[in-house]
Amino acid sequence: MRVPLSWLREFVDIQLTPEQLAERLTLLGMEVKHIERWGADWQNVVIGELLTVDKHPRADRLHLTTVTVGGETLSIVCGADNIAPGQRVPVALPGAVLPGDRRIERTEKMGVVSNGMLCSGDELRLTGDADGILILPQDTPLGVPLADLYGDVVLDVDVKPNRGDALSILGLAREVAAATRQGVRQPPITVEEGSGPSSAERFAVDVRDPELCPRFVGRWVGHVRVGPSPDWVQMRLLAAGQRPISNVVDASNYVMLELGKPIHTFDAAAVGAGPDGRATIVVRRAAAGERLETLDHVDRELSPEALLIADPRGPIAVAGVMGGANSEVAEATTDVVVESAVFDAVSIRRTAFRLGLRSEASSRFEKGQETRLARLGADRTAQLLHEWAGGVVAPGRVDTAPAEPGRPRVAFRPARVNRLLGTELTADEQRDLLARVGVETEPAAPGDRVDVAITPHLLAVVPDEGSAITALVPTWRRDIAVEADVAEEIARVRGYELVPSVTPDTLMPTFRASPLEVRELVRETLAGAGLTEVVTTALVSPRHHDTFVLARDVPSIEGEDEPGGSAIEVTNPLSRDHSLLRRNLLGSLLDVVAVNLRHGTPDVAVFEIGKGYARSGATAREWWRLGIALTGAAEEPGWNRAARPYDLDDAKGILELVARRAGLPRPVYEAETAEAVFHPGRTARAAAGGDLFAILGELHPDTIDRWGLRSSQRVILAEIALRGLAAGRLAPERARSVVRFPEVDRDLAIIVPEATPAAAVETLVRATAGSLLREVTLFDIYRGVPLAGDEKSLAYRLRLGAGDRTLTEPEVEAAVAAVVAALPGIGGRLRA
Repeated sequence: MRVPLSWLREFVDIQLTPEQLAERLTLLGMEVKHIERWGADWQNVVIGELLTVDKHPRADRLHLTTVTVGGETLSIVCGADNIAPGQRVPVALPGAVLPGDRRIERTEKMGVVSNGMLCSGDELRLTGDADGILILPQDTPLGVPLADLYGDVVLDVDVKPNRGDALSILGLAREVAAATRQGVRQPPITVEEGSGPSSAERFAVDVRDPELCPRFVGRWVGHVRVGPSPDWVQMRLLAAGQRPISNVVDASNYVMLELGKPIHTFDAAAVGAGPDGRATIVVRRAAAGERLETLDHVDRELSPEALLIADPRGPIAVAGVMGGANSEVAEATTDVVVESAVFDAVSIRRTAFRLGLRSEASSRFEKGQETRLARLGADRTAQLLHEWAGGVVAPGRVDTAPAEPGRPRVAFRPARVNRLLGTELTADEQRDLLARVGVETEPAAPGDRVDVAITPHLLAVVPDEGSAITALVPTWRRDIAVEADVAEEIARVRGYELVPSVTPDTLMPTFRASPLEVRELVRETLAGAGLTEVVTTALVSPRHHDTFVLARDVPSIEGEDEPGGSAIEVTNPLSRDHSLLRRNLLGSLLDVVAVNLRHGTPDVAVFEIGKGYARSGATAREWWRLGIALTGAAEEPGWNRAARPYDLDDAKGILELVARRAGLPRPVYEAETAEAVFHPGRTARAAAGGDLFAILGELHPDTIDRWGLRSSQRVILAEIALRGLAAGRLAPERARSVVRFPEVDRDLAIIVPEATPAAAVETLVRATAGSLLREVTLFDIYRGVPLAGDEKSLAYRLRLGAGDRTLTEPEVEAAVAAVVAALPGIGGRLRA
């Protein structure tokens, strides 16, 4: 916000230099980003007085003037028609520089030498009038540089979102007063009302959505004469960054900058009449398909969520954002309706975002407005319209909620404030600091409770920590709601730089194991295995959702949300590609693979820990999953071997590694052929008790082709549900006792038909080897000569042991013989 110091001084006394003031405001949290010397580009422009004004002998539209600037008389040719002898005007002397780096030199115009230029307000960027010379008051001293009289210092203040009350000259005056221990002078608001019908007799207001418009105050001002504002008003508005338009519009902008209350003025003749014949303003939501041409002359389609100011015929303004061209104040306007309303901050922010239309008004409404400002803004605007435009103010107001709330009560404990800040301020010192920002205090009443914000939407009572005081918060300070806010205000007013650096004396909590222990173990394990963690967005396109819908989702661990249900749509997506919440991680991981392949990275091994989402009826659910994606070479080529691509066995090995590190038994696999997204012969489901469930396999070539990759590209994907992945700890590790007696390993190469799964062979081994079997491990698969084309050889290592004694050779041979004897039952035989 641009703040001219001359305007600010009307509300508070300032003895500091601009640099000192900027530093104090910045320390208060109102960062001054820039100090501008308004008028610094008026070089060699002084005050002069017109002595003579004659017609140019060779040009009908030019005048020959003589001007005195105090000690020198100059001849200057001028084309303006509003000049006369005796007027005091700004004179740009030869060598002057005007805004925009416009340089003035001695020139000859139609045979007459002109020694400078008489300046208009627009040429100096001092007013908005470009049609004539800027006429100054008669008591303006001659020969004085213009910058000395009309120059100003403008502070560019960055007001934070929680301090909407400071987006005004009055609001920043309160901050200056707090910093300098000065008083604040309120602007005098006295409305001289005329006679005749009251505002309520002239127009009506129908608020159909009180939640979005809790208060609407309107006034009727008649017999206005639309024209330029006084020069001093135009100068002030320009310095503050507002373009002067007319006295009626400037009055509303002036009030917005002065009080922080956005105001809108309607041409009363453009407001349609209701059934009773009165002009009627309706505050309602837009209907589907409604359109409005706004003041910037852009025809806009309005969404049903937008709040409108309308009349019985249709919309005349977008509430809190911008007025409509159909009710704009023009030169022919004689009667105006002043709108001063309070709108819902969230509604205005969303409407401005949807329309791509941020305005000075919407930026203030977005930060919240106190209801009292609706009355003050309407009265102040009516007062200025009477003074600047000669308007007659109709008696009374139209006010939809005249009852104004009292000051909010916030209880705080001085001892708690000191503990939060690390200070040793007495209760009286804290009261004095709060009084500097208008916060009154009184002893806490029995009904006043001390609240502390746990989250932005949750309040909780904290344990007693000494006697409490109640702060009576000004209605404009919406940011002070709980005890911590009071503590922050005390620190801010006193000075953050004065808060001592004190180490907290609170006892440190005892050791608490990480609730994310399982997730950290998975990350450590997979990173150690050579995989790279990725983090993808949970927002995906409909294509992701439709492609990666599994016929049977990976089950959740007991106690967690089950997957399944309908997709959760984003209410206001940035794009169609980010319009749904994903159900699983498969599509997101395939995107990562595709991006890497397109950028020339052929070997990809990544994992992600993330969530899937779905909705069942009105209930939204989410669940944690581990996703893995593999493609390219698992082993680089060597001098004696070709590169080995990733396959399903690699994914199984990674899954078993995770299970082993998590203290789970080795997963049991079963073939999966029903999932269209996966290759039917190279996909499996896995489970390890009730603690791990997974689907892993090679993507179907059609799926790979739809993603724009080569259909020959082999991509392995897996999604895993693991107990504790959401938030859990590992079971305490128990060391295995040292085996006192040696165990015996026996390797068996078993030939089975190609269609026989390895899991069936392992099940048979475990079922027939007897109680001496300790472990079974598949360590090799062979296909080729001398086996038949439909056969394969599976090599297993059997570990046998008794635990309390050394096995004898006959015992070992008997266990092996039992396994071999059972092989024909699955079509197998021992490989010689």
